[in-house]
Amino acid sequence: MRPRPLPPRFYARDTVTVARALLGQLLVSDIGGRRCLARIVETEAYVGPHDAACHAAGWRRTARTEVMYGPPGVAYVYFTYGMHWCLNVVTGKVGYPAAVLVRAAEPLEGLATMRRRRGDVPDRALAAGPARLTEALGVDRRQYGHPLWEAPLWIAAGERVPPRRIVVGPRVGIHVAVDWPLRFHQRDNPFVSPGR
Repeated sequence: MRPRPLPPRFYARDTVTVARALLGQLLVSDIGGRRCLARIVETEAYVGPHDAACHAAGWRRTARTEVMYGPPGVAYVYFTYGMHWCLNVVTGKVGYPAAVLVRAAEPLEGLATMRRRRGDVPDRALAAGPARLTEALGVDRRQYGHPLWEAPLWIAAGERVPPRRIVVGPRVGIHVAVDWPLRFHQRDNPFVSPGR
């Protein structure tokens, strides 16, 4: 059975709203012909040009950030530290660059494939962190600009995480606007990234 993708309108909302709403949704990858499915348990919001930690801060527009100015619901995949891919979801309105970083997910299906991609690590570490997540699901530059309601990579409807189960805190792994409370994760979930 193919989990039903979330519609583009899901992402055409305020970035913080989308970051919270993505918790509990299902990230599905058929990349490489192997089905992997994981429940999103941690996100970070990058809320636009006034956010110094956003790649489009100050309305910066480059070949890398161009997709952030496009339609909501497409993938903004970027390379960091010269070795890792990170998966973001563009949000809001066309022309306003904002996105949600998918930081961690709980593996549900395709764990053997994830282990082959990630190596000999505990299951709780397979997708616990943005770089680990993309490696486990096979995500790389080929998914840049990909609409996340189509194969081979999409986000499907999962179970809503109630507000009382969501922990809000500062973003991690950045050097500016570090105290903004824009990181969201599911309380007491062992698959959240170690950056907490």
